[in-house]
Amino acid sequence: MSVSRADILNLVQTQLGDILEKAPSDITEDATFADLGADSLALIELVEALEESLASEAEGFHIDDEDLEDLVSVRLAVDYVAAKLQAA
Repeated sequence: MSVSRADILNLVQTQLGDILEKAPSDITEDATFADLGADSLALIELVEALEESLASEAEGFHIDDEDLEDLVSVRLAVDYVAAKLQAA
């Protein structure tokens, strides 16, 4: 089973919603993490949740720490994860 971009967006919205205590529907693709009030700790939690959730799709799926600083919005994070899964 492959994961669609829409699946990844939904996963990011759901996980980030849990972490930030916001409704997933309030987390738009255009939102930056700063707009959402997500600090570096929240982003680390998001990365861990995504890595755990996607491990079955791509063995050893990992988001590199040095890439994290470039992922400043929901859209960039979704695009990054989609590209990593496609390359796996």
